Amino acid sequence: MWYLIEGYDVADALPKRAAARPAHLQRLHELRDQGRLLLAGPCPAIDAEDPGPAGFSGSAIVAEFESLEAARAWADADPYVEAGVYARVEVRPFRKVLP
Repeated sequence: MWYLIEGYDVADALPKRAAARPAHLQRLHELRDQGRLLLAGPCPAIDAEDPGPAGFSGSAIVAEFESLEAARAWADADPYVEAGVYARVEVRPFRKVLP
């Protein structure tokens, strides 16, 4: 089943994001290579493609896992969690309708 993982950044998280980004992306590439990643990306803190020093307000990932518990365990092990990028992470079931 698909799950939506939403991470919400702490204030001034941009330096922490930059430091943890390679490891974060590696895990996402693994999901992609397994055919389990629908989408992933950050949410700019301002209305701009490149928010510059304003940074990001969080991230969204939609990926396939065997259970809600497995999705939560994967999310809890994210390098952004370990680096203190996220103030909180929410994991919910997701049902793809379109496209």
